[in-house]
Amino acid sequence: MYCFINDDRAILEPQNDIFATALLVLGFVIFACVVSKTYIAHQDSSFALENYEQASLIAQGIAHSQMLQGSRQDLISAEKLDGLSGPQADPQILSLFFDSFSPNVNFQVDISTENGEYTWQIRKPASSYSHVGQIAASVPVTLELNPMKQVPGTLTVKLFKSSWDS
Repeated sequence: MYCFINDDRAILEPQNDIFATALLVLGFVIFACVVSKTYIAHQDSSFALENYEQASLIAQGIAHSQMLQGSRQDLISAEKLDGLSGPQADPQILSLFFDSFSPNVNFQVDISTENGEYTWQIRKPASSYSHVGQIAASVPVTLELNPMKQVPGTLTVKLFKSSWDS
């Protein structure tokens, strides 16, 4: 027994194997976490980009809509905005307005003059907007306040999602 215990020629200590295996597993777990976080971040940013493109297309469609057209095709009528954004807005006309652009998406339209003097907010009737996910896109427009006065403004479309994961 004494020869077996004191012979150092081919003895491998099991503690070194356990330590090396633990470091290898730990390294693999860290690598897997980094790769998964990178994938999730990429997926979120590409999803946000897709929704930004959709919001931008809706904003451009609304900017050229005949429902808001002023005396010329490139103008948005403040009078028509007043009819759609106020508390007296007809729910059927609002539904028709929103359904003509994107019936499956919850969004609202914010229009304001460049100096901030006038603002309008067009919201879908009887809809709740959760603020978990929101993407916005804006386009410049010209607002016709009256037949003699046109001012520059901004039309912003905000898309609302309950969660970007779904």
